[in-house]
Amino acid sequence: MNEVRATLRLQFHRGFTLDDAVPLVHYFARLGISHVYASPLLTARKGSVHGYDVVDPTRVNPELGGEAALKRLVAALREQRMGLILDIVSNHMAVGGDDNPWWLDVLEWGRSSPYAQFFDIQWRSHDPLLRGQLLVPFLRSDYGEVLAAGEIALRYDAEDGSLYAQHFDHRFPLTPPSYGELLRASCEPSLADLAARFEALDGQPDAWQQARELRRQLAEATPDDVPMARALEHYHADTPEGLERLHQLLERQHYRLASWRTAADDINWRRFFDINELGGLRVERPEVFEATHAKVFELIAAGLVDGLRIDHVDGLADPRGYCRRLRRRVEGLLATRPRALLGQHFPIYVEKILGQGERLADDWGVDGTTGYEFMNQVSLLQHSPLGELQLNALWSTLSGRSGRFQDEVLEARQLVLTSSLAGDLENLAQGLLLVAREDIATRDLTLGAIRRALLELIVHFPVYRTYAGACGRSEQDRRVFEQALASARSTLGEADQPLLQHLDRWLGGQPLREVPPGPQRKQRRKVLARFQQLTSPAAAKAVEDTACYRSAVLLSRNDVGFDPQQFSGSVAEFHAQCLARSQHFPGNLLTTATHDHKRGEDNRARLAVLSERSAWFAARCEHWRRLAAPLRAVLDSDGAPSAADELMLYQCLLGSWPLDLDADDRHALEAYLERLLRWQEKALREAKLQSSWSAPNAAYEVACRTFLHDLLARDTARELRIDIAAAANAIAPAGALNGLAQCLLRMTTPGIPDLYQGTEFWDFSLVDPDNRREVDFARRIDALTEPADQRQLIEHWRDGRIKQWLITTVLSVRYARADLFARGDYQPLQVEGDHAEQVLAFARSQGGDYLVVLVPRLASELLDEAVTPHIPPARWGDTRVVLPTAIADSTLTGVFSSAPLHPVDGRIALAQALADFPVNLLCFRPHQEPQP
Repeated sequence: MNEVRATLRLQFHRGFTLDDAVPLVHYFARLGISHVYASPLLTARKGSVHGYDVVDPTRVNPELGGEAALKRLVAALREQRMGLILDIVSNHMAVGGDDNPWWLDVLEWGRSSPYAQFFDIQWRSHDPLLRGQLLVPFLRSDYGEVLAAGEIALRYDAEDGSLYAQHFDHRFPLTPPSYGELLRASCEPSLADLAARFEALDGQPDAWQQARELRRQLAEATPDDVPMARALEHYHADTPEGLERLHQLLERQHYRLASWRTAADDINWRRFFDINELGGLRVERPEVFEATHAKVFELIAAGLVDGLRIDHVDGLADPRGYCRRLRRRVEGLLATRPRALLGQHFPIYVEKILGQGERLADDWGVDGTTGYEFMNQVSLLQHSPLGELQLNALWSTLSGRSGRFQDEVLEARQLVLTSSLAGDLENLAQGLLLVAREDIATRDLTLGAIRRALLELIVHFPVYRTYAGACGRSEQDRRVFEQALASARSTLGEADQPLLQHLDRWLGGQPLREVPPGPQRKQRRKVLARFQQLTSPAAAKAVEDTACYRSAVLLSRNDVGFDPQQFSGSVAEFHAQCLARSQHFPGNLLTTATHDHKRGEDNRARLAVLSERSAWFAARCEHWRRLAAPLRAVLDSDGAPSAADELMLYQCLLGSWPLDLDADDRHALEAYLERLLRWQEKALREAKLQSSWSAPNAAYEVACRTFLHDLLARDTARELRIDIAAAANAIAPAGALNGLAQCLLRMTTPGIPDLYQGTEFWDFSLVDPDNRREVDFARRIDALTEPADQRQLIEHWRDGRIKQWLITTVLSVRYARADLFARGDYQPLQVEGDHAEQVLAFARSQGGDYLVVLVPRLASELLDEAVTPHIPPARWGDTRVVLPTAIADSTLTGVFSSAPLHPVDGRIALAQALADFPVNLLCFRPHQEPQP
C-alpha cells in the first residue's frame, strides 16, 4: 500500500453500507484515490445518517454491515493497494433515547455508576435542587404538564427485571434502591423480601453488582408481569394520588426530568454545542480514553484502519494532550499490524477551524487539519476586491443590516451566550466565583460582575479557542487573549473593567504549575478547561449557525471555516499560505467540499463571479424584485419574504441552478424546489431573526415557502424564472472555470487532496441534508470508462466529465511523481503582461524534477460571451509566466497541451500554455534535453 496520496470521503449509513462501497473501489482506484476516508463507523443511533451520534463505541455499526463488512471493504481496498482513513468521535456520544448503555447506567446509578466519570457532568451543581442529580431535559414540554398528561409512564421489563419510566422514545431507568415501594404495591407476598433487599442497596459499596443478581431474581419471580402491572397501576397519572406517587418516585432518582427548553439555562453537563442528544465525554481521563478507543485500536492493530480523522478536536478539555496520547498509542500498535503494512506512516488529522492568522501547533503529533482553511484560501483568491463595496451597499440598502460581518458575529455571540449556551456560561461564572473567593484580594468580586466580564470576553474572542495548560499560554494564545481583552474593554462598563485582569490571570495567564497544589489548582484547572471548551461552541453557533445566515453580502464567502469579514485575498497571500503549509504540515488535507459545507464547491465558485460583476448583479436584483412584487405576502405591514431573505434566495438560485435545468421543465423544477425548500427552512431558522428552531414562525415560513413555490411553479412568475435561469447560465462558464482552477489547486499545492463523494462531477449542492444526497456512481463510472477527447470535454463541459477527467489526469501525475508532491518545494512564479493579476502560477520541484501550475483567476471579463469555461488564447495578449531559472530554457510538456511548450527569454506565454484547456500543469524531467 502506498502512502496517502489522495483521499475520498464517503458518508456511510443504512442506505449506503460498507458492502455498497465494495464494488466502487475499482472506480476510486482508477480515479486516482489512495485512501477512502470514511464517516464514523462505530455503532450510532438507529437510523443515523451521519454516524456522529455514537451509542456504542465497542462495535462496528451493524446497520453498516458490522465488522465483517468492514473486512470485506478493506480486502477490496488492499487489492487496489488502497487504505482506509476513519473518522472518530472523541468528544461526545448520543444520549437520551434508549440505546446508550453507558448513559442509561448513569441515569440508573448516578455518581455510583462506573460510567459516571465518562460524561462531563457537574454533579455538585450550584442549583441546590440538582445536587447529586443530573438534569435530563428530554420532555416535550414542562414537567408538570407532561406528567399530568400521562406521558411519563412506568414500565417493567420482565426479561431482565428492570423498572423504568418511558416518555416517547426516551427511557429513564429507576434506581434499584427505589424498587421497594413498587414491589410492595404489587401486594404480592413473594416480592416482599425482594423489596427489602432492593431498598437495602442504598449506600452499599457493591450495590451495582448486587442489583444485577436481584433483578435476575425479580425476573424469575415474575414469569408473567401481572403482579408488576398491578403495582404500576398505582402510579398512573389519571388520579391525583397516582400522579403524586409517580412524582415522588421520580424525585428519588439520580436525575431530574425536565422540559427540553430548560437545558439552555439549567444544564449541568456538557453537550456538543447546544444539542441535548449529544453528551460530552471526559476523554482526558485515561479510563475513558481507553474504553472509547478500544475498538478503534483493535481495528488499527488488525490492519483494518490506516489513518484517523478526529472530529471536533476543540471540544476536548486538552486537545494537545489527547492528540499526543493518541499518537503514542497508535505508534505502539504499528509493529503488530500485518507485515505488508509495516513501515507505513499512520496519518492523524484533526477537524479544526483556524482563524485568520492562526496556525495549528507543531507539537500535537498530528499531520494537519482536515483542510477547511484551504477551502477558505482558495475562495479568497477567487473573489475580486472591486466588487466588495457595491455588494456591501446592495446588501445594506435592501436588508437594513450592517454590511460588516463582524457586527453580525458580535450580536450573534451575545444571543447564543444568553440563550442556548446560557447554562454553560453560568456554570463557568459560578466556577470562577469559587476561584475568586479563594483569594482575599478578589473575594469581594460578585457573581454578576464576573458574569458580565466573562460574557464580553467570550463575545470578542477572535478564534475558536486557546490551549493554555500547566505551562500557561503559547505566544499565539497570548496574542489572541490580548486581542479579546482589548475588545472587551471597549464594550464593558468601566466599573467591571478591572475584572478582566483577573480573568486574564485565571484563564491561562498564570501557568497552573505556579498555583499551589491542592483544591485551588484543581478548581483553576477545571474553570480553564470549561472556558476553553465554551469559546469553541460559542464561535461555531454564532458564526457558522447564525451570522452566516444573517449576512449575505456574497454567500460564497459564508461557509464553514471562512471569515466572511475578509472578502478577498491576494496572490501573494495565497503563496505565503502554501509556503507555510509546506514547511509545517506538508501532509495537511486539502478540501473544497465536505459533509458540513453550506454550499457545494462549484456553487461557491459560480457565486464568486458576482464579485467581478457586482454592478450587473445589482441591476438584475432590482429587476427581479420588481417582477417578484406580486408574489410577496404582507404580514404585519411587512413583506414576506423580507428584502434580506429575498436577496439570499436569489443568490442561492444563481449558485445552485442546475446546468441542465430548463425554466419551463415542470418535473425538474419540482425536484429542484424540494431541495430549495429544505435549504430555505434551515436558513430562516438558523438566522433566528424571523423564525427559529425553538420557536418557528409558521406564518412567515409559509409566506416564504409560498413565494419560492410560486417563483418556480407559477406561470405568472415565468418571466422572473426565465430571467434568473438566464443569469445563472450567463455566469456559469466563469463559475466552471473557477471550479476547475480550485480543483487543480487542491491537487497540486502542498498537502493531500481530499475529494468529497460525488464531487468529481459539478457540485452545486446546498447545506445538509442536500450535500449528503445519494451519489449516482454508475454515471460516474460510465463516464470514466468512455474515451476522453479533450475538445469534446470542453464543448460538453456542462455534463461534468471535464472535471472528472481533470481529477484523474492530475492524480495520475501525483502517482507518477509521488515524492515531488509529498516532499517537493513550492516556488511562487512571477506573472507579467496585460493580465498578470488574473493568473496564479507556481512551481513544485524536487531535485531537477519540476512541475509548473497555471490557473486563471478573476477572469470573467476574459471569457466575455464565451459559452465554455475556456478563455480564447488571444484574450491573454502578452501575459506570460517567468519560469524558474533551472528550466528557463527547457521544453515543457503540458498535461493538457497538444504540443510541447517552448519558453522565450525564460517565459511561457499564457496564450500558448492555455491554448487547449482552461488550466494547465506543465512538466519537466531532468533527463529531458534543454533546447538550444
